[in-house]
Parts: sequence; C-alpha cells; structure tokens
Amino acid sequence: MKETLPLGFEDLQLGDRWVSGERVVQDEDIQQFADLTGDQDPLHTDPVFAANGPFGKPIAHGLLGISFLAGLSSKAPSVQTSAFVGIRSWSFTKPVYAGDRVHVVTEIIDLKPHGRRHGEVHWYRQLINQDGQKVQEGILVTLVSRRVPLSLQRNRIGEMSQSQPVSTESTLPESVHL
Repeated sequence: MKETLPLGFEDLQLGDRWVSGERVVQDEDIQQFADLTGDQDPLHTDPVFAANGPFGKPIAHGLLGISFLAGLSSKAPSVQTSAFVGIRSWSFTKPVYAGDRVHVVTEIIDLKPHGRRHGEVHWYRQLINQDGQKVQEGILVTLVSRRVPLSLQRNRIGEMSQSQPVSTESTLPESVHL
C-alpha cells in the first residue's frame, strides 16, 4: 500500500467531504476518560444511577465523543495541520453509549489564507452512530500548512503565481442546521 503525503492548504476546496473509519465505544473507554479527567458523574459511571436517569443506562461523556471525533477525523482527511484554533459551534444531539459504533463525516465549509505559511480551514464535522444518527456536530477551525510558503511562490519576474487559494465567505450547506 502506497503512503500518501498529508494534504496542504492548496489541496483543499470548499465542499470537499470525507468519511472516516469506525470505532466502537467501550465501557473501558468511558471509565478511563472519567479517571483521566476526574469527571466521575454517575450519569457516566454508575449503571444503577444511570438506569433511573433520562437515558436508561450510562452514556459516554460528551467530550469523549469530541475526542473520538478528533482522532477519527485526523486521517479523513490527512492534512498538514499546524494548530487547532477553535470550535465555532458544537451540539450534542443524541447520547453515545458503550457498544455504539461511531464514525465522522467531514466537510470543508470555509477556507481563508492565514499569513504566508498557512491557511485557516473551517470543518463541519458530524459524529454518526451505527444507526446513521448524528450524535454530535459542529464547526472546528484549524490552521493547515501550505506546501510552499507564499514567499517562495514567485515566478521569474517576481509576480505571484496564479495558483493562490481564494478566500470565501463562510456559508453552511443547506443540510446544516446549527
């Protein structure tokens, strides 16, 4: 299998979409996240308490879902990420349970030049369960490296090459209702 290089900012276009591989959420994942963060809320860690709660059984921490999303989407697509700079919006739409199989759907909704070496990418990402239900969604913002800095993209007479990315205003696809 041939290894491909991560995409640079110049390789990305508005509307590009990817689907990640899957991951099964395990009871151990939830307990280890609770131990790591100190969030031992019985809604996540106590089956007896959770059975009498709104979900009928323990649920994964919302931030664990975002963490799974970050990991799954790190290879779909594989890009030259320089920095994670923000979350523009985020919604927890349905609970995630142990045993759920989740994957990520990613779409580029905005691209903006950011200095000579990077571009800012706005990713609309959805965490989807095995039933095709969206359990989390939102917009994450990262800086992605250019393959060649703008300062080196000059032709012989000193003019900028015409292969520059175009800045666009952010508009969510009609299918996105945040």
